[in-house]
Amino acid sequence: MSGDFPDFRQAWPDFERVADRVRATAAEAPDRIAVIDGERRMTYREFDAAIDRVAAALQRDAVQPRETVAICAASSFEYVAAFFGALRVGVAVAPLAPSATAKSLAEMTRDCEARVLFLDATTEAALIDVEAGLPRVALDGQARGARLVDWLAPQGARPASVEVAPEWVFNTIYSSGTTGAPKGIDQSHAMRWGHMRRARQFGYGPHSIALLSTPLYSNTTLVSLIPALAMGGAVALMRKFEARAFLALAERVRATHAMLVPVQYRRIMASPDFDAFDLASFQMKFSTSAPFSAELKRDVLKRWPGGLIEIYGMTEGGGSCLLPAHLFPDKLHTVGRPAEGHEIRLIDEEGREVARGEAGEIVGRSGAMMEGYRKRPDATRAAEWLDADGRRFIRTGDVGRFDEDGFLILMDRRKDMIISGGFNIYPSDLEAVLAERMEIAEAAVVGVPSAEWGETPVAFVALKIGAALDAGELRDWTNARLGKTQKLAAVRFVDALPRSAIGKVLKRELREAWAAGRWGR
Repeated sequence: MSGDFPDFRQAWPDFERVADRVRATAAEAPDRIAVIDGERRMTYREFDAAIDRVAAALQRDAVQPRETVAICAASSFEYVAAFFGALRVGVAVAPLAPSATAKSLAEMTRDCEARVLFLDATTEAALIDVEAGLPRVALDGQARGARLVDWLAPQGARPASVEVAPEWVFNTIYSSGTTGAPKGIDQSHAMRWGHMRRARQFGYGPHSIALLSTPLYSNTTLVSLIPALAMGGAVALMRKFEARAFLALAERVRATHAMLVPVQYRRIMASPDFDAFDLASFQMKFSTSAPFSAELKRDVLKRWPGGLIEIYGMTEGGGSCLLPAHLFPDKLHTVGRPAEGHEIRLIDEEGREVARGEAGEIVGRSGAMMEGYRKRPDATRAAEWLDADGRRFIRTGDVGRFDEDGFLILMDRRKDMIISGGFNIYPSDLEAVLAERMEIAEAAVVGVPSAEWGETPVAFVALKIGAALDAGELRDWTNARLGKTQKLAAVRFVDALPRSAIGKVLKRELREAWAAGRWGR
């Protein structure tokens, strides 16, 4: 990305502990605001003291360095303090998704061997199957377990110093909580420091205010939360996203940064009074986790002050691509070029590199790579690809190709590719045609079983409020603009596409709905 961003590699440590940077800010600027949580504004002095009390309490309870605590709760100052408090004494954190099933949450707490479970009243019911003997701390003082105020070490407590090694696990993020056994992705302190080095280019610093509206268990959120606080800025927490509330909070706190997923951008830009809010404080906005349409990027650039950067990458790490959309308005159909120090290759089904310009599975390598899936060596090996020199890359499962300028164009998840009559069909090609219709809010194409072709494409479409279309007419209109092997077999209208908590379309649920004969009209 040479020339796109300033080069901040000079005078920057090879490794430093995130919690140490918070302590340094507390010493230099104790009255600076660190966390905004509703009407509460917590200074760095208060934040650092809270971290110390958590850390000292963990040591009092004999939680050892390199062991793990789990957090399953809504976003709050207490959540952030518990997270950083564990890090301060070398204890890893497993942030768990409250939206996961009770069975999955129980499996995750066992898998990470949690020594303590932090929760609140919003998540207590979901944690019903978790081992009863696991010590619980209620962050809000309302859930079953020790009240945080009672569990914390006394005011002024300081933990014994722990020398944290770069390879120690920083956090374990679980990639699945709805089907199959959840996979824990171990991310090291070194990996998180790599994210810090990259984020330093984007204007995080003492005067930045990052507005966080995605859940704290998500890697999407952590890649903004951690740099914002480690670099001495503030974070403003939203417990539940709503477009107009986001705009009002951004205006009130004078937000400079925001990490949002594409569905949030779509809802924000569709707000009838979007232009009535003063968003001039924004310096940089980010997007990741799901496909971001060129049309939506264009609208954000036109109407929302500040830069826009799309980040393509995985929680597992490997190679990332960055698209500074404000600098490359003619490349909005891409996800940018490999980030500084990141390497991206494309391979075929046999693991051979494809020729320039051809499509292939995306594999990546960088200094920010997972240690592996926790206690799952087979799954770790399956996620890796080795080049001719034996260097380790992480497989993404995504299919893409590079354009003539080295920008990566995403095509589809390999598992979502449709093979019909022996031909490969990329759903994104069909979805791009459907997106041309002004009546359509969102659309997803999946492959369903076909006796004649093996698989055939079906579109699930959500219309804009007040819009009307005939399914047959839309199918015929779309097919007239597609190649002979790409034709849609059917169109089904839905109120909204099923999505994960961070906005990814759950195509598996669409395929299951088709097979069960439910959903759609």
